[in-house]
Amino acid sequence: MDTTVKTMGKATVITSAELLEHWQGHRGLTRRVIEAFPEKELYEYSLGGMRPFGDMVQELLAIAVPGIRQIAGGQTEALHEQLEQAKTKAGILRLWDEATAELNKYWAQVPDEKFQERILAFGQYEGTVLSTVLYFIDNEIHHRAQGYVYLRTLGIEPPFFWER
Repeated sequence: MDTTVKTMGKATVITSAELLEHWQGHRGLTRRVIEAFPEKELYEYSLGGMRPFGDMVQELLAIAVPGIRQIAGGQTEALHEQLEQAKTKAGILRLWDEATAELNKYWAQVPDEKFQERILAFGQYEGTVLSTVLYFIDNEIHHRAQGYVYLRTLGIEPPFFWER
């Protein structure tokens, strides 16, 4: 059975809904990594000159919803990585959950044809909407991997990466 979706005369390998589901799977896993961190180490522990994981999570929060909001509505926002509400583990988890719901809301406003359009994300990073979204996902995976290293060096077993 042919399950490909036809878009503008081209076969699509993955639908917009499937891409969002994939990303939200990663977000769920990243949330479990945040939960695994002790409060103090979330904001203070680092290795090899890398930032604490709490700072990396603030970057992820600063990218996901503002980035999708720009894609959906066209309004460019500055990239703000220091979030006052994210100074505690409970605060960062609350923001993460709020961002998950907002991501779904704004994603629904992005028509399929928009993924091939050019964008200057945050007024700085040029690419297509699709390449920008893939960067958002790749960046999250990259920072989550750093969090895995931190957890392992702290003697904490991280969540299984395949459980998304």
